[in-house]
Amino acid sequence: MQLMTEEIKKKASKFPLGSQDGNGLDAEIIVKFFDPTGSWTWYGTEYDPENKIFMGYVAGFENEFGSFSLTELESVKGRFGLGIERDMYFENKKVRDIPHHHLPSYLEKELLQEPDPDDMEYQFKSPDLFKM
Repeated sequence: MQLMTEEIKKKASKFPLGSQDGNGLDAEIIVKFFDPTGSWTWYGTEYDPENKIFMGYVAGFENEFGSFSLTELESVKGRFGLGIERDMYFENKKVRDIPHHHLPSYLEKELLQEPDPDDMEYQFKSPDLFKM
């Protein structure tokens, strides 16, 4: 699978390294990559095309914010010979839209201050939000 399409390159050109500093939960996500045979996921929020480096959120053994290399992602061959894939249907999302369990703990705590529309337990504890 081609990880970096012309469409993604165009979108990434709007978000050079450092361009979303301070945006926190409202930072836009350029692209989402994932390991189809494992549990790792990468969310790119900024991109340096010269060095093929993304900044963003990585959910793996630990959830963290940092850099990751497109070249390295392209070189990975996991189980069954499968490489890293791009989520073709992941569009126009912000960091706040990432599943809470993929976020670093400091952002997860910030999100816990906001209602999670997918949390059924929260919905039933908050009758004003429960709609039929």
